[in-house]
Amino acid sequence: MLLAYSSSARSRFSTVGRRLSRYMYRLRRFLVAGAALFALLLLGPASQFIHARGGAWQEFVYHGQAGSRPYFVYTPDNYHPGTPVPLLVMLHGCTQTAADFAAGTQMNELADAHQFIVVYPQQTPLANPTACWNWSVPGNQTRGSGEPSILAGMVETVEGNTSHWTIDRSRVFVAGASAGAVMSVILGATYPDLFAAIGVAAGGEYPGGATSTSGQDPLKAGEMAYQAMGSYARVVPTVVFQGTADPVVAPINGDLVVQQWMQTDHLASHGRYDASFVNPSHIITASPPASHPTIERIWDDSTGHEVQEYWVAIGAGHVWTGGSPDGTFTDPLGPNLSQILYRFFLNHPMSLFDGHTAF
Repeated sequence: MLLAYSSSARSRFSTVGRRLSRYMYRLRRFLVAGAALFALLLLGPASQFIHARGGAWQEFVYHGQAGSRPYFVYTPDNYHPGTPVPLLVMLHGCTQTAADFAAGTQMNELADAHQFIVVYPQQTPLANPTACWNWSVPGNQTRGSGEPSILAGMVETVEGNTSHWTIDRSRVFVAGASAGAVMSVILGATYPDLFAAIGVAAGGEYPGGATSTSGQDPLKAGEMAYQAMGSYARVVPTVVFQGTADPVVAPINGDLVVQQWMQTDHLASHGRYDASFVNPSHIITASPPASHPTIERIWDDSTGHEVQEYWVAIGAGHVWTGGSPDGTFTDPLGPNLSQILYRFFLNHPMSLFDGHTAF
């Protein structure tokens, strides 16, 4: 009897222990989500004063079949609807908010200077407790489903709101940092008809490879991205940025992203874009004052049009270089990554690189 009682008691205690463990896990998730939500609520109203400058910082919520997400739109000072302007989607990294990312990158100030619209999607604590874009979930790696469809829906909503903005649809771009960078890669593969070019800062290959170790074979990843394009396949120009001292994303990931897109664009061009990773069209090294030394590699197509650009910042960590300390994960030392993105995007409208006129 004593043995039977002891076994039964241990079983009950074990069951209670498992239930308590599950409860504590859920409680931790709830507390983390609550803290993240509190941060969003705290930063949201303040952002209207910090980032508006002379322009307008507005919050919206997108509702679609795949779910809902808030997003913020920055309209530059002196902009008037009826004037077609570019649109840049900026995807924050883990633990960041849209307002934080805007402050750190200073993209709103650049929008004021050059007149373009900026859209900042915001991940929610319910979707991810640490505010990461869920790039590793298979349902978020294909067209028409998950977070890619939500983000694409935001762009289409802004494009359709002609009373507020007139978007030049040949100049719609997406860039991201860290988890946002991987999602930018996914959007380039799943919505190449929507985004003219993409920017990848400390990201990873399609469908996801931003880890502390290297990703998969870039040729295989390139083929997968091309398959994800489907009937919308086209050459997608890419600018990739990577710091050599990044403790979060292994620097090799920058090489792999470039090689993945080299293969994807090769297939999308039906072999007419045939670049070699080890033989760039141009190599530019620089060591300017107040900046990390940089190595810039450029690959052109057969007609001399630039298709890919790869910046390596020597000694830079997991940061947005040339950024403001008002935001997280920034480094005031150059190169100015926001300026790099803007210049690259300005030179890569859809009309030149749609897979038909570029070759």
